[in-house]
Amino acid sequence: MAEAAAKILIVDDEPSLREYLAIALEREGYEVGKAESGEEARRLLEEDAYDLALVDLRMPGADGLEVLRRAKSVDPTLMVVMMTAYSTVETAVEAMKEGAFDYLIKPFKTEVLKVQIRRALEHRALHRENVWLRREVETKYRFENIVGKSPKMQELFETIVRVAGSRATVLVVGERGTGKELVARAIHFNSPRKGGPFVPLNCSAIPQELMESELFGHVKGAFTGAVASREGVFELAHGGTLFLDEISEIPLTLQAKLLRVIQEREFRRVGGTKEIRVDVRIISATNRNLTEAVAKGSFRDDLFDRLNVVQLNVPPLRDRAEDIPLLVYHFLQRFSSEVERPIKLVAPEALALLEAYQWPGNVRELENLIERAVTLARSDRIDVADLPESILRSSQHQPVPIELPSGGISIERVVAAVERSLLEQALRRTGGIQTKAAELLGCSLRSFRYLVKKYGIVRDGSTSVR
Repeated sequence: MAEAAAKILIVDDEPSLREYLAIALEREGYEVGKAESGEEARRLLEEDAYDLALVDLRMPGADGLEVLRRAKSVDPTLMVVMMTAYSTVETAVEAMKEGAFDYLIKPFKTEVLKVQIRRALEHRALHRENVWLRREVETKYRFENIVGKSPKMQELFETIVRVAGSRATVLVVGERGTGKELVARAIHFNSPRKGGPFVPLNCSAIPQELMESELFGHVKGAFTGAVASREGVFELAHGGTLFLDEISEIPLTLQAKLLRVIQEREFRRVGGTKEIRVDVRIISATNRNLTEAVAKGSFRDDLFDRLNVVQLNVPPLRDRAEDIPLLVYHFLQRFSSEVERPIKLVAPEALALLEAYQWPGNVRELENLIERAVTLARSDRIDVADLPESILRSSQHQPVPIELPSGGISIERVVAAVERSLLEQALRRTGGIQTKAAELLGCSLRSFRYLVKKYGIVRDGSTSVR
């Protein structure tokens, strides 16, 4: 949130000082809470989320150190600045060892206080940013983990680049396991919001009765078990991107509230009365047909229109088989490095089986398979024996994707066309090395050379004499 909207809690048993500090800070645009004792401070910290606390070290009852410990247990990112008399500086230093940001010696000038608060809030913002950077940016979601050379994937990459710089809401559509979240992350990390948080929420994993709290947060006591106030994902994503996966699972009763947040950029926590404004870009995803859901009445048409400003379709893996070798070696490199096993090759026969498989689980299924193969491989390469039984069984029952026309067909011409296409693909894949190309097709080098000559195919398979 912007610094002017930061919330500060003043904890001091001197009424005149509390009021003076509150007036001075409110003039600076801060939201101010006041507590006259450590016990009251602990209650306020549990009820609401603060950015910074100004805490007097010496108070009757629970002293400043106790407030500091309680504050850090409620919110480890809360900035705490201790206020102390000169005689207790040593104790203030001890407080810093326990997590206080700094201390001020009474009496202090208002300008010194303002500078100290700005420093503390900047430190908090930087800390939170670094947490997001460590979790997300180091993973490098700038297309590196989205692999594909197929025309459909190249078109998707180009669209991601175009849409990333806009503020438009995006709906990512695709089957389970196709990489919809990777697409969302690529949009975020190539956008002006890349310095802000990327917050994902899988709507299908949240019980319906907790969905509203997960989205918008809640105040203490809003429902049974709400022992403290809590931010929802909209607040956590402030200044960044909120990714709502499986958006179709949002209950119809909550869809109107979600629509309002998208339109107005403000909401209330569950049980709260205060409007909270946020600056969030929304990217949603689904593996269901939302147009059909709208027609059936299970999804609001106005919400669908708001979410579907730009629609990106992630193709299933079976529709981009040419990407399978790239993905196989991408995952092979990653997992062999993780387990420190020098497995860098896949036997041609094994790769051919992987390309022929239909991949109902899409890229996620392939990723899991390669991780398993790397773990269980018997040698320094992945062979057919290292593949799961499901892949081997599938290869024995692959239907021929040719439908006999009503007017008949020339089987010789069809066979010739299929042979020519497979020969050219094998040569391109192996860089023109005929021995390896012959292995891919399961034939002898002599037979392979005969067929290449028969069809007038050039050595690298890039062109052929027709």
